[in-house]
Formats: sequence, C-alpha cells, structure tokens
Amino acid sequence: MPRERIQTALARLDPRRMTRGIRFGRKLPAMPIADTRPDHEQAEPGWIRRALATSQARPGGGWFVLDASRRCGEQPRSFWVRGRPLVVFRSGSQLVAARDVCPHLGAALSGGHVRDGRLVCPWHGLSFGPEPCDGYRPFQTYDDGRLAWVRFDDVGETPTDRPILAPRPAQGLAGVIRIEARCEPADVIANRLDPWHGAHYHPHSFAWLGVIDRAPDEITVRVAYRVLWPWVVEVDARFHCPDARTIVMTIVRGEGEGSVVETHATPLRSDQTAIVELTVANSDRAGFAVARGMQPLLRPFVEYAARKLWVEDAAYAERLYALRHGGTAERELTRLTTVTGPRANTGTE
Repeated sequence: MPRERIQTALARLDPRRMTRGIRFGRKLPAMPIADTRPDHEQAEPGWIRRALATSQARPGGGWFVLDASRRCGEQPRSFWVRGRPLVVFRSGSQLVAARDVCPHLGAALSGGHVRDGRLVCPWHGLSFGPEPCDGYRPFQTYDDGRLAWVRFDDVGETPTDRPILAPRPAQGLAGVIRIEARCEPADVIANRLDPWHGAHYHPHSFAWLGVIDRAPDEITVRVAYRVLWPWVVEVDARFHCPDARTIVMTIVRGEGEGSVVETHATPLRSDQTAIVELTVANSDRAGFAVARGMQPLLRPFVEYAARKLWVEDAAYAERLYALRHGGTAERELTRLTTVTGPRANTGTE
C-alpha cells in the first residue's frame, strides 16, 4: 500500500476527526464561516430576542396546527387550542372541528362516535355534521395533505383562506411528531433561533455546526448530521419564520436540497404548548424513489429522529418559560436541571 494511502487511513482514525465525523455525500462549496468566535459568544441573547420579536409580529391568519392529517380520522379526537376544548372528526373526507361541548346538556362530544358522517353525542344521541345548528358552529379547518389546521377568527389576526405555508417538497419521505411542553409558543421558536446549541446539546445528532449567514430575522448554518457514527453528511440549512407560531428549516445546499423541517407551536392553555413538527425529506438521487415507496416502513425512523431531538429541546423551551416566570416556577426549575423530556402526547396512531 503506498505511503500516502496509509497516511490517509491513519488520519481517518484520528480520534479528533472521528469526533467531528467522516464526511460523505455531496461536497459543499467552500464557504467561509461568518464568525469564528466560540459558540457561547456567537449565541448573542440580543440577536435572538430581536429575531424572536420580528417573528412574533408576523400574523398567522388565525390558523393553528392540530396534528398530522392522517391522525385526524373519522373517529372523534379531543384537542385543546388557546384554552378551548375542541372535538375533531371527519365527515367523509371533510375535516370538522367544533367545541367539545354538546349544546343540549354539555356532554363531551369527543366521547361519541361517527355514524354516516355525523358525530353522535354519547349522552342522548343528538348528531352533528359539518353544518352549523343551534348552539353548534364548526370552526374553519384546512387539511394541507400532511397537517390538519383549525382557524379562530377572534385572536387579533386578519383571517386568511388558508394557512401561511413555506415552500415544501410536493413529494418526499414525511413524518410528523406531536409533543406537549410546559411553555409558550415563543419559547419553541426561540429554541430554533438558537442553532448554536445543536452540537453541544445534541452531540448524538450533530457533529459540528457553523453559522455562515445571519440576517435580522433568519439564520443559515452549515451542519454535519450524524448518519451512522462516525459518518456524517454536511448540509447548509436556513431557518426562517413565515408566521409567529412557525419556524422552518430548509436545506438550501447539499444532500436533500429542498427538504424541510416545519416546527409549529400551538398554544393549548396558558402554560402549555403543542409542538407539531413535520419533516419532509426529498432527494433527486435515483434511489430515493424507492425510499418514497417504502414510506410506511421508513416513517417511524424519521419520526424517531425528530422526537429524540425534541425530548431535549422541549426541556430547553420549558426552562426558558420557567426562568421568565421567576419564583412561581422554582420547583419546575429544579426539576428541569435534572430531567429532560416532554410530558408528551406521543402522537401515536
């Protein structure tokens, strides 16, 4: 074996290189890192606060994500959104969302069943469909094919016909997780506006990360994802907020260009938020068509990877909330210093 090949093989066994990962996949163009300071200096609280304030000024058209479309089926489900109990079901293919209160004597309609496209109250058999009647008025809903949404027209936002969606692949390997955390939606967005924590807080998923561009309200990073230790794939990913309750990561260069991760924060009650994250992975490689065809088998792996990150990031968001509320959350702060992980709705089907 030539000396050069031996030296190359030994270099790949260098522990420092193994920690940072051995790269494979599409090679990215050389791009200078925008800031060479340590991550704790780059993660400026002032910039994160300003970027968060910009995002929170963006209207959402009154729309709130419920869950994955496929998890909102014929049988009724109960949800809380902005302090309101909702029942969600399908009348045929139409998504219906209404108050989870029967106007007759107050039964929880989510305890009923659907027959012939109508929700039947469990107490007295009164039935409801997508049309309003006395004391029953469904909310506007939208199904984008991957996520189910409900619209409230009294939240101080000008209602829009449909949610404000960032570009996403029409096809791809998709997965959705739903986790509940004790925080406010802004805490979820703030977590994603701090990409510098990624390689430190999630070393199991990220080998390294560097900021390559930063605007007043968005940020682009070059990150090495761990695929199978020590192998990593490098991509450039842009984070931006299309509305106050959503932050989207889009791969702009590298493997899977155009793939997105949409993180939606839906307020449930005053101190509780649902984190609903949609991942749509796509690639122009010929073999990826096979992966799309195996979506039912591969979806659990996509969702497992997303949930693994949010087990930790939910604790990050909860800590921001607890710090902001000072002494009233002292016990919560103590718990969060030793325990990570959401008290979650697992989002299982």
